[in-house]
Amino acid sequence: MKKLLFTLTLLATLTGVQAFAANKPKTVIHVINVRFKPEASKADIAKGIAAIETVAGKYKGIKNVWLDPITVQGGDSKFTHVLVMEFESPEALKKYTDSPEQKEWYKVWLPIRDLSNTHDVTNK
Repeated sequence: MKKLLFTLTLLATLTGVQAFAANKPKTVIHVINVRFKPEASKADIAKGIAAIETVAGKYKGIKNVWLDPITVQGGDSKFTHVLVMEFESPEALKKYTDSPEQKEWYKVWLPIRDLSNTHDVTNK
């Protein structure tokens, strides 16, 4: 009985590992680390972040957004926020660059942004 239970537990564990390993979406995660200008008010920052939701609702290539950071690490760079946009594909991200939706967001975003860097991640 113990041998059967061990075998079933091992099988369930291996199946779980295989299922996890197989979950490699082809979307693109666009991570934005940002530090806002010292003179940017909390209201302006909230407006800039909310504008990401507006853009995501208009640009069909954006699937999801994450706008409420839990932890932000940055050492001396003093990044205060991390924001994430999930694009349907590398092509959707490429078409987003300089799109009317991005330009609309930048009208709100660029005046309050002091420093940002981005990282784009996908699976092959």
